[in-house]
Amino acid sequence: MTRGQALLLGLAVTLLGAAGYWGFQASGLDSYTAGIAASGLLMLLVLGWTSSYLFRVVTGRMTYMQQRKRYRQRYEAETTEELEARFAALTPEEQQRLLEEVGLGEAEGSTP
Repeated sequence: MTRGQALLLGLAVTLLGAAGYWGFQASGLDSYTAGIAASGLLMLLVLGWTSSYLFRVVTGRMTYMQQRKRYRQRYEAETTEELEARFAALTPEEQQRLLEEVGLGEAEGSTP
């Protein structure tokens, strides 16, 4: 969330509180009771929003975590494809020597 979005969110919550206050006053409550009711409503909304955030943190369903997971999957797929292409471009002797260096020589039987 950018700084501008955070400011807009704060303004929206403030306007929501004011609208709730005016709405409670319009429904017949005095100004003191309308203020308490509007504050209580905003408190419930903020607590609900915060608890939903904490739930997403605990379950790992945050936007950043999802983006990171997708990036990692794409990175591994592209890296694997590139390594397989480079391995295929080697001569059979070079492939065998490389497999022996990493410990996958003749014991595996054939090249991947």
